[in-house]
Amino acid sequence: MQIPEPTVTGTDPIPAPANPIPTPSATPPDVVRCAYLELVVTDLSASRAFYVDVLGLVVTEEDEHHISLRSFEEFIHHNLVLREGPVAAAAAFAYRVRTPEDLDRAVEFYTELGCRVERRPGGFTKGVGDSVRVEDPLGFPYEFFHDVEHVERLAWRYDLYTPGAIVRLDHFNQVTPDVPRAVKYMEDLGFRVTEDIQDEAGTTYAAWMRRKATVHDTAMTGGDGPRLHHIAFSTHEKHNIIAICDKLGALRMSDVIERGPGRHGVSNAFYLYLRDPDGHRVEIYTQDYYTGDPDNPVVTWDVHDNQRRDWWGNPVVPSWYTEASLVLDLDGNPQPVVARTDESEMEVTIGADGFSYTRKDDEQRGFKLGNTL
Repeated sequence: MQIPEPTVTGTDPIPAPANPIPTPSATPPDVVRCAYLELVVTDLSASRAFYVDVLGLVVTEEDEHHISLRSFEEFIHHNLVLREGPVAAAAAFAYRVRTPEDLDRAVEFYTELGCRVERRPGGFTKGVGDSVRVEDPLGFPYEFFHDVEHVERLAWRYDLYTPGAIVRLDHFNQVTPDVPRAVKYMEDLGFRVTEDIQDEAGTTYAAWMRRKATVHDTAMTGGDGPRLHHIAFSTHEKHNIIAICDKLGALRMSDVIERGPGRHGVSNAFYLYLRDPDGHRVEIYTQDYYTGDPDNPVVTWDVHDNQRRDWWGNPVVPSWYTEASLVLDLDGNPQPVVARTDESEMEVTIGADGFSYTRKDDEQRGFKLGNTL
């Protein structure tokens, strides 16, 4: 039986950008992993109820304006900071770097790029030391840090576990108009592509990029941006995600489920997408695969393959393609959103003229018209 999808290659197959960001001569900081997201919410008590009471994230520290949260297997101070403010938005995508000297490298790297750079020896959030924040060339607020307060890792505290226990921060997903331009810049920063979505013309709709040895620490999704598409937390097993769905149903909160549960083609992971009280999107994620070998192959999916986003071919709701959270500059103001000019993944697959297929070139039964998805 011929199964032609997806395509596997030995190197990054994404076309070179038409308007690349220059590659700095400075050595980039050595990023270890995505570590935390600072998220601005408009009602701290409502957000606390969602992230703590419903999802079960652990409160490390809180006051009347901030809550620092972590997952069960985390030993650094937090994976998520909720900060109350007037506009719901992402304030910082934070990456841990390998050494304190990598903060100097971050300053040099982004200064050469002409980006706004701010460094605080005392950190920007409680529990994190010397840190560098930048407005990166794509308009995203990135943070780099090494020094951090250690807290109790709760991996062995099974008395505290719930059926839907969230154990790790896995990745961010960012929305940006020009995916090849974003990929080239992230490769200069030391990230590697693991998977991507393209069409026959080479238009790139999304790319998954990693530093740790999983499918991604962040993904670049084509769309109007810069915006935050979602933050993703991992569970150990599929049944943990199903337990979260059952809990939401029992609480009469099924309306917060935007998409899933299901299995992705891209990343091979089991997933669930939720929306918090401000509409920030949260993915619960499990069972992707190891990517740490130096010759790890790149997987390219056809944008019309209806199993790329959901392995079972289930529909992707339009809001998943169109809605995302604003991001802030270093002064706390929302960054302007720039429209994508390349083709839209939603329009080419589920728009009036779009299509998706199950079996390529099987015109009788192997495809679904876009408006039936």
